[in-house]
Amino acid sequence: MKSIGENVVRIEAEALRALADRIAGPMAASFQQAVQLLFCCAGRVVVTGMGKSGLIARKIAATLSSTGTPALYLHPVDAVHGDLGMVVRGDVVLALSASGETEEILALLATIKRLRVPLIAMTGDEIGNTKAGNSLASTRASSTQASTLAAAADVALDCSIAEEACSLGLAPTASTTTMLALGDALAVTLSEKRGFKEEDFANLHPGGKLGKRLARVESLMHAGDALPRVTPQTKMPDVIYEMSRKKLGVAAVVEGEKLVGIISDGDLRRLLEKRGKDGLDLTAEEAMTRNPRTITAGEFAATALALMEEKKITSLMVVNGGKLEGIVHLHDLWGTEMM
Repeated sequence: MKSIGENVVRIEAEALRALADRIAGPMAASFQQAVQLLFCCAGRVVVTGMGKSGLIARKIAATLSSTGTPALYLHPVDAVHGDLGMVVRGDVVLALSASGETEEILALLATIKRLRVPLIAMTGDEIGNTKAGNSLASTRASSTQASTLAAAADVALDCSIAEEACSLGLAPTASTTTMLALGDALAVTLSEKRGFKEEDFANLHPGGKLGKRLARVESLMHAGDALPRVTPQTKMPDVIYEMSRKKLGVAAVVEGEKLVGIISDGDLRRLLEKRGKDGLDLTAEEAMTRNPRTITAGEFAATALALMEEKKITSLMVVNGGKLEGIVHLHDLWGTEMM
């Protein structure tokens, strides 16, 4: 019994190794053709599948959407009862069926063809075993085993496996793992082809722990009335009052809207140690630190944290072309789960 779990993983791992070999070899042309169809899609990628394949289809649609390729999952049963209206010209359909003979999927073919929507199929047909560069037409002609779905597809991708990991050979295990990995391969290849960047990923993941880690400075900074600010001519007692009232341990010194310096708690301590009560007779301009560290509102919060750690400071002025927009404090980053 102890070896059953190990065997399951080894069988699925072998299925993935075989899939990688096909993508690198006999299925390379078909894979690239599928990527190109998805890349040129003017609408959305409509992913469909039934049963366990349907669950994998949902995940593939979600992965495509989160990596820059608009996609949705269409349940094939709901499709034939009205939801097929979701599919319009300009879309691409990605259909998953281990057998390639799933009735609910085949029922959609007539409408897909009528709309002239490109169809990419993922089936268990061993169609990837032909030489790279062969057309699908020649593959169909050379194989009497091609399923209905694979034969109808503009691009047919080979998700065949040597065996399922289930001891009965019935429960979809290695086959669904292979479909899932192939979907990931398409999504990641597409994101690379689109030049999808970290900031694009952040824009699509505003919630949860990931969203917090990828938060922008503008979503965390203090601005408006919460921003402690004084003019260069402000006397130090009034600077201290402003700092205490806004409770950030720092005050921005501005001329109009332009940042010219800052005064921090540390600056105050050093000033009093050096000049005693006479330091209170100074103006903000005489006590401030010039050329403070700044950051822009569009930067990641992680970048702000790294800069604070590097310079051993607790706050950063947020500017836009020299104009003060806000202050981001170390305390503001505690809730981002970066610390």
